[in-house]
Order: sequence, then structure tokens, then C-alpha cells
Amino acid sequence: MIERKPTKGIQVGTVHIGNHAPVSIQSMITTNPVKVEQSIEEINRLATAGCELVRLAVPDMAAAKAIKDIKERAMIPLIADIHFDYRLALQAIDSGIDGLRINPGNIGSIDNVVKVVEKAKPKLIPIRIGVNAGSLPQHVLDAHGGHPTADGMVETALEHIRILESLEYDQMKVSIKATDVPLMIEAYRKLSSKIPYPLHLGVTEAGTIKQGTIKSSIGIGTLLADGIGDTIRVSLTGDPIHEVEVAKTILSSLELRTFGATMISCPTCGRCQVNLFNMADIVEERLKAIKAPIRVAVMGCVVNGPGEAREADFGIAGGKGQGIIFRKGKVLKTVPEQELVDTLFAEIDQYLLTLEDN
Repeated sequence: MIERKPTKGIQVGTVHIGNHAPVSIQSMITTNPVKVEQSIEEINRLATAGCELVRLAVPDMAAAKAIKDIKERAMIPLIADIHFDYRLALQAIDSGIDGLRINPGNIGSIDNVVKVVEKAKPKLIPIRIGVNAGSLPQHVLDAHGGHPTADGMVETALEHIRILESLEYDQMKVSIKATDVPLMIEAYRKLSSKIPYPLHLGVTEAGTIKQGTIKSSIGIGTLLADGIGDTIRVSLTGDPIHEVEVAKTILSSLELRTFGATMISCPTCGRCQVNLFNMADIVEERLKAIKAPIRVAVMGCVVNGPGEAREADFGIAGGKGQGIIFRKGKVLKTVPEQELVDTLFAEIDQYLLTLEDN
């Protein structure tokens, strides 16, 4: 079991963050909020996939005002992503936003941050202080050799945390992202030891689905395994649905959350005599409809079947033109290869019916 660092609890809309609440999943829509119908459709599609908080880029005043109409039909809480113009944050609050994300490196003077806090405070709207390695204030860069460092990132975060604290406002979470994974890990570890506030984890600009998944899994997963982190966003270049899927896999792999059925499968070897790749794809797709937290194994041969996968609730293992169905390491039956998947799910369906009856 991972022992998570206790942090102060806050609430973004209906979602609790920190204070041992489940690690929540965030994503961001690719649509400009001025396209209200398209924005709502994308938000609710993400929500259906398992996203719990969604961020909207707010590039101008029209987008800030459009939040009001989006909010009325969005299935999950909304966070406004504000850069450069603090007045957009003020309008987003008037439009009913649930949370704010501000990059203190580019929003201007401290006075601007103060104005945003004063507006958010009566409604207890949480503010995420978002520090990115690529946009640190010049005075911080100058003090740290002219380039981003973990200490410089932490220093920047602490400067703006102190501003909110001086205004007696503690409804905040903090991110301290970098596209360089070791730098990101170092910065979060150092910041975590200095503040009580919940942390939003992410590798910024992680890349395409393949590269970004790997970088995010290493960076976010390492910190979560240390007990650090209260909410996460996997940043990928592509359909944000993939961000949600990867985030769920990271959390379930660390046993921090469960999201229905999960599959384990072997990489195959020369012993495999069935079309395991195709079989695994079919099983994985069909498992998406199962909400029970069961583990299903798809193995290429009996060596990796009931033996190495004996802890799986159900599984199949291939042979020559046939295979076995097993449960918790015990062989249930042997069937032809073409019947393996359907027979597997017949056994799973029967088990799930038994659970419902009980």
C-alpha cells in the first residue's frame, strides 16, 4: 500500500482534492469555449470516459463569458486556464467557474494576482498556482544560472503561495511542471516537503500519445509511488480521451484507484501457438463494458497461464489450436481457439450474475 502524504483538503465544484481524497483525474478540452455546443460535447465525452475535472483555455473575454452557458450543461466541474490577462479570471468567476489555473510567471504584477484572489475569496473558488519550467520569472532565472532549475521552480511557487497566504486565502493547489521528467520529479519532491497544499501532477508538453504516455507514466507514477500528488493530468498531443485512459491506468497500476475490469497479458514467445495479439485486443475492448473490479489474464501458453497468472480472477491460455479457461489458477475447461474469448466472457457473465444475486 502506498502511504500518501496528507495535504489540506479543498473542493473544486463537487470534487474533493487533498486530505486523503482519491487522486482525481483532469484533462483539458481542445475547443475554444466560444464554441459552446462543441465545448459541452467534448466536456461530457471526457466525463463519460472517466474525467473528473476539465480545464478550458480562456484566451479572450468572449471565451470567459461563454463559460456561463457551458457551465449550465457540463457534467463535471470546470477550471479556467488563464494566461497574461487577469481580467479574464475575474470574468470567469462571474461566469460561474469552479476553479482557476494561473501561471504566475506570465499574468503580470503581483497586484493582478491580488485582484484575482480578492474576487475568488468570497466564493471559495480554488486557485491552482501553475509553475512551468519554461515560463519562470526573469529574476528567478537570473538567480539560478539563467536556466530552469528545481530550486528556481520551487522558489517561484513559494513566492506566489505567500501572496495568497498573506491575503489569508488557503484554497489553493499547486503544480510545478516541466517537460524534463527528472527535473519535474525533483521539483515536486522539493516542493512537497515545504507546503501543506495539495499538488496537481503532470509532465507538461509530454508529447504524442506514445511518447507522452511513457514520460507521464514515469514522472507522475514515480511521485504517486512516493505518496506525492492529489490530482493528475496526463498531457498528450491527440484526443484528450487518451489522457483520461492513461491516467486511469497509472492510478489502477499503483492500486490507488479501481476503474472496473483490468487485463493482464503476456508478451508472447516461441511457445505461443494462438493469435494472442488479436485475442488480447478483443478481450480488452469487451472488458470496457464491465464495471466490476475483476482482473482478466490473456496468456499465450500454459507456462504463463494458470501458473504466473494464478491471481487473475479469470483467464485464458493458448495451446495448439485450442486453449484453457481458468479461474484463480484452476482450469475450468478446454475449448477450441476460436471459442476461447466467447467462453471466457460466458464464465465472467455468469460470475457477475452471481454477484448481482447476492
